[in-house]
Amino acid sequence: MFLRNAWYVGAWGTEIGRQNLLRRTLLNEPVVFYRQEDGTPVALEDKCAHRHAPLSEGKLVGDFIQCPYHGLEYDASGACVRVPGQSNVPPDCRVRSYLAVERHQWIWVWMGDPALANSDDIEDFHWMDAPGWVAKGERMHLKGNYKLLIENLLELSHLAYIHATTLGTGAIAEEQMTFDRGDRDVSLTRWIMDSPVSNMFQKLGGFEPNEHVDRWQRVTWTPPAFVKLDVGAARANTGAIDGDRSQGFGYRNLNAITPETDGTSHYFWAQARDFRVDEDWISDLFVQSTHEAFSEDLWIIGLQQENMDTGTTHPRIDINHDGAAIQAIRMLEAMIEAENGAAGAVSGATRRNSQTPLQS
Repeated sequence: MFLRNAWYVGAWGTEIGRQNLLRRTLLNEPVVFYRQEDGTPVALEDKCAHRHAPLSEGKLVGDFIQCPYHGLEYDASGACVRVPGQSNVPPDCRVRSYLAVERHQWIWVWMGDPALANSDDIEDFHWMDAPGWVAKGERMHLKGNYKLLIENLLELSHLAYIHATTLGTGAIAEEQMTFDRGDRDVSLTRWIMDSPVSNMFQKLGGFEPNEHVDRWQRVTWTPPAFVKLDVGAARANTGAIDGDRSQGFGYRNLNAITPETDGTSHYFWAQARDFRVDEDWISDLFVQSTHEAFSEDLWIIGLQQENMDTGTTHPRIDINHDGAAIQAIRMLEAMIEAENGAAGAVSGATRRNSQTPLQS
């Protein structure tokens, strides 16, 4: 179901502090986030080894986290360092520690084999904190499987219907996209030429309601669940398709989706721009308008999930607009299958090697 040997976004950096321990379920596992005294983020299994009480309901004692039930204390490696009332700590008394790295305003966590983790592999979201850029976003909760949201972000013809009053116009669904599948990514491009301007773009770009624009959508998916959009619009027939965006504006919509359970997900997103960066009202408008639009996405995906959970739905039918999403999901599922196959092979070899040889 999940690709475990990968970096996922676990939280916004602002969600975690010394006074606010954060419990969050990731890939079906409860995790507690906190910061050490020097600010370093820590991610531990949120189940005390003693009686499985949630450590997130406890408190910090220096750089140790104390269980709220019986007071056992754990360090950042997950090892128990103190048991009240006894001098010795049982050797197996520990919880799992997950590698955590703070980058691009987010706390990244590695849920798989720590020996395979390399922080250089964290997805590039440099627009979040690059000089000359400003970014703002939030976390939303999706009552649906994370793959449904990947499909949603890679199939933008739905803007004409789900987002008819926010992001979309009727012209979008009539324009076909082109897409490419790389070794570890899928990208798509769609141009909507000489079309009516959406309500949101009127506000951001200063277009008149009756103006026509050339609108672009360039989307890239990378595993396990990152989607980056280069989107924008310019006045029609002013050369945007050839690279001249001076008669319009563009921005980056940045998305990191982290599975919570088999049927729910965390949706981290941000809007990043390099124009009018000193005007805070634009950031606020971006967040307000995008939240409204993405709430529409989460609503329809939640209904999808409800229908799928009935167990009585027929096999899905694909249409032309699904091309990029189909390729991304196929690539992701192949990676999950390969990872599970490798894990199974290692497990089988371990069992065979542990067997006592027959005596001759």
